[in-house]
Amino acid sequence: MAEADEKLPVSEFYKVVDHATVFKSEKWWEAIVVFESFGKRSIGLYLWQKRDGEWKRKHKFNIRNLDEWNRLKTAIEQFAPKLLSK
Repeated sequence: MAEADEKLPVSEFYKVVDHATVFKSEKWWEAIVVFESFGKRSIGLYLWQKRDGEWKRKHKFNIRNLDEWNRLKTAIEQFAPKLLSK
């Protein structure tokens, strides 16, 4: 497994402000990344997969502002109890 201080495989186009790894294995890496582009900050939820020895982005979901975050948070909180249902 790679070292904890491994550089995030985010495009050089973005300035990474902060990040937190949610999950990392030898093949998958999930992280929350605060990044900046064109002077605006966003939060990205990233999922990378290691292929041929390199991390390749599999999914990326951006949250662009607090209003968007609040709408997402409300929707997720409504559905979260369904995780306990069969």
